[in-house]
Amino acid sequence: MEEYVLETVGLSKQFNSFFALNDVNMHVRRGDIYGFVGKNGAGKTTLIRIITGVAEKTSGKFFLFGEKNPANFVKSRSKIGAVVENPAIALNMNAHDNLMCQCTLLGIPEPSKKIREVMDTVGLTPLLEKRKLLAKNYSLGMRQRLGIAMALISDPEFLLLDEPTNGLDPEGIKDMRLLLTKLAKEKNVTILISSHILGELSKLATCYGFIDHGKLIEEISAEELEKRCQKAVVLSMANPSSSIPVLQGLGISKESLEVIEKGIRVFGDHNLSDLIVALAKQGIIVNNIHEQNEDLEGYFINLIGGNHHE
Repeated sequence: MEEYVLETVGLSKQFNSFFALNDVNMHVRRGDIYGFVGKNGAGKTTLIRIITGVAEKTSGKFFLFGEKNPANFVKSRSKIGAVVENPAIALNMNAHDNLMCQCTLLGIPEPSKKIREVMDTVGLTPLLEKRKLLAKNYSLGMRQRLGIAMALISDPEFLLLDEPTNGLDPEGIKDMRLLLTKLAKEKNVTILISSHILGELSKLATCYGFIDHGKLIEEISAEELEKRCQKAVVLSMANPSSSIPVLQGLGISKESLEVIEKGIRVFGDHNLSDLIVALAKQGIIVNNIHEQNEDLEGYFINLIGGNHHE
């Protein structure tokens, strides 16, 4: 049976007549880097706040690490770390003292050893020698890294990050991507990362959940999404399965053909005239043709059926 680090069932959050979350069914598998994609206000932060205990759900359920017994819920939640909205950093303290306070709150044994470990993980070890440099004077990227270090103090198995690249310059975004990939590969941390910076997320995520107006529209693996975003031509016809042998006769592999509702998707670069003529010779009439060649952002825009301005 597949193990879910997070599973939500009909999760909803209502403010008067407004649904910030509306019947969300989400599945984050162990080992995933789950890209949680949506425009600002779509419901991403609300869900993370509910999972971390900052906000209460209106209805529905969620389970952490497959635990269904409410008596064990606190223990399950102790295995997660999070950075929700802005990192919870005391700006008038340095990195070491921020982390020491976190260790004290959590009762971490050998705090100095743990602090050095997480600082090394997030690439902030030099700050240990700069005790006079306070967090208020750190760059935004350094603060984001420190926020993640704070979340890592308890050795979480599941890390939830709300827009961790917000406001970062291109180099900072790249550094954040490398850090999160390192955490997933070397520390075996499952990560849920909410974002609307889709180009960067596509270099990181192993699967995606698309949310819009509080509704989770689709969950899809990175492999399946990559396949859907490949260059292809979609041929609309009455009986698409009958076209497969004809197209294979043109040298197109079976793997490059996908029967969809009322048509067939042909992956790769092909001469459209050759396809249409070969099909017509066999009495197969193509009613409509459209090309497909989009990136993650284009896919998301088509999925929500609207304009993405962020």
